Amino acid sequence: MNKKVLIVGLGLIGSSLALCIKKEHPSVEIIGMDNQANSEEFALKRKIIDRKATSFEEAAVKADIIFLCTPVKSMMKQLTLLGTLPLKQNVIISDVGSTKLEIIETAKKAGLHTFVGGHPMAGSHKSGVTAADENLFENAYYILTFSEVEKQSQIRELQELLHGTRAKFVVLTAEEHDQITGMLSHLPHIIAAGLVNQSKVFNEEHPRSQQLAAGGFRDITRIASSDPQMWTDILLSNKKALLALISSWQNEMEQVSTWIQTENKEAIFQFFYEAKETRNQMPVHKEGAIPAFHDLFVDVPDVPGVIAEITALLGRAQLSLINLKILETREDIYGILQLTFKRQEDLKRAKQTIEKETDYLCYEK
Repeated sequence: MNKKVLIVGLGLIGSSLALCIKKEHPSVEIIGMDNQANSEEFALKRKIIDRKATSFEEAAVKADIIFLCTPVKSMMKQLTLLGTLPLKQNVIISDVGSTKLEIIETAKKAGLHTFVGGHPMAGSHKSGVTAADENLFENAYYILTFSEVEKQSQIRELQELLHGTRAKFVVLTAEEHDQITGMLSHLPHIIAAGLVNQSKVFNEEHPRSQQLAAGGFRDITRIASSDPQMWTDILLSNKKALLALISSWQNEMEQVSTWIQTENKEAIFQFFYEAKETRNQMPVHKEGAIPAFHDLFVDVPDVPGVIAEITALLGRAQLSLINLKILETREDIYGILQLTFKRQEDLKRAKQTIEKETDYLCYEK
């Protein structure tokens, strides 16, 4: 495949896409650009890209395929600008945005009939070009969206170019995408952020609650640590779907409030029972709308050097941790060490390594 690929935005997603494309298609020339000059220099030095773009306009008119990997609002400005340029007739333009309908409508208004919306549902606790990872998209869902004027051949060409991501491609309409991601990703982020903000106010009246929140509360709200600017753009771009979802959520919470007030035991039980049954039927350890994290729990004695022992074992096995947390340690009893990994296969290798080299009990939840 002899193509010129322009990647605009060399953050985690853009730079990781570049690595995947280059690995599968070495003859492809990857042109990169970023508003941070040091990101461009790093990408060039590490051979993530082949050359830097002298300008957006110059690179765009020479490109066969263009990936816009910038925040949603910046992306829409770039699409409008692309519509004014003498692009190649069959150029394919795609993006990696978390919302699709508004972006596709912007592309249509700009006359970009070869635009194919894209959303790789993958992420990391790290960000920026230095976090580039050719395994980032492995087994993750990569959604491609279409409109009535697009050809299936363009989607197939894009899938071929992105074969090195080892992602699972799913083709949806823009409306389907925004409704699904709104329910499975955007609404949970809003709820998590709301819980954290509510706890902040609560902590002022009950200072000890902050200490106790370090366990389960911190785990169930960890997606609230996401980039505020990115999520501002996402919410405003997916306004229609989210307003409907928030209204539905508020109605359900009002119903729960009524059940508590009237002490309706049957309704409360059914509420939790249905939630339990539904969650138990969800796929286990599959990458979805919210990037998955895989936790391994290790029963360890509270003795000096035990954490260093575990991390040294993982280091020798070349396994990278996302997070490490001590859930409980008291002298003379076993505590719990929580090890968090990005990929399920890393968790399995870690479990095998620890069980082979130590007597500590390892388990997943």
